[in-house]
Amino acid sequence: MIIIHATLQVNPEREAQFLAEADALIAATHQEEGNVSYELYRHTSRSNVFIMVEEWRDAEAVAGHNTSPHFTGFAAKAGEFLTAPLDVKVYQGEPVGK
Repeated sequence: MIIIHATLQVNPEREAQFLAEADALIAATHQEEGNVSYELYRHTSRSNVFIMVEEWRDAEAVAGHNTSPHFTGFAAKAGEFLTAPLDVKVYQGEPVGK
């Protein structure tokens, strides 16, 4: 399993636009083959910071997502609402016993 944490710093004046674009991205991503989970969370003490927590079956699923129209469309608009480059961390994970 591949786990990705993408931290996004959002311009507070563009938060509504960001959330609308993120909602569409999340809905489309949930339909992708190989997506286990794809959720957006707000930082508790920095209201303009969000983190997308992603879980993918494998690297092939991530590659497909990264070239999907909904992801590339979101990335193309990101400069309109982000105040810093994405901070992306990728991890290889395995489930721990039940």
